[in-house]
Amino acid sequence: MEFITPKVKICCISSVEEAKLAIKYGASAIGLVSEMPSGPGVISEELASKIATTIPANIASFLLTSKQNALDIIEQQRYVGANTLQIVDRLTHGNYKDLREALPGINLVQVIHVNDKESISEALRVVPDVDAILLDSGNQNLPIKLLGGTGRAHDWSISRRIVELVNKPVFLAGGLNPENVRGAVEQVRPHGLDICSGVRTNNKLDERKLEAFFEQVDSFR
Repeated sequence: MEFITPKVKICCISSVEEAKLAIKYGASAIGLVSEMPSGPGVISEELASKIATTIPANIASFLLTSKQNALDIIEQQRYVGANTLQIVDRLTHGNYKDLREALPGINLVQVIHVNDKESISEALRVVPDVDAILLDSGNQNLPIKLLGGTGRAHDWSISRRIVELVNKPVFLAGGLNPENVRGAVEQVRPHGLDICSGVRTNNKLDERKLEAFFEQVDSFR
């Protein structure tokens, strides 16, 4: 089976300059992290909005939200202005239909935190209502939730099974770096890749790591 070069989302972007650097090396999506219970890359909604206005129309701008109330998410997206919502936790008030009706044209991406095979069932439940799924290595059941940015890989065999079963694009996240991304793509065959800490040094986007990461990804062309 021929490999298709995955799209790359560079997450935890913290400035206009970082966004430009990620796009320069080939990112097709930029991740802007709003308030989270834990994890790296959080920026203010004001800064996220400022960065979003500078992202070219052909590049996806992802707003990562940990909010669980659809009304709160709608308000947040309207303020920031990103064109994609990455929902990192489960909705507890309202539903995807509410988001669709209030935010026409905004793509919805639901994060599934892969801890065991139950993640497969969860992915199959939500996939009809969203535009894509993102598989990460968080844990919603901890006293302080981990909702991304762990720098830790999960069981890629489960992720591969989800890719095989769902009929929507699947992004792979969690512990990716220039050294393991080729193996991840070969095993999981995702539509896209999502990376934060693997291309950063001292919390800053590292140009050499970016270059090395994209060299590995582009080798599938």
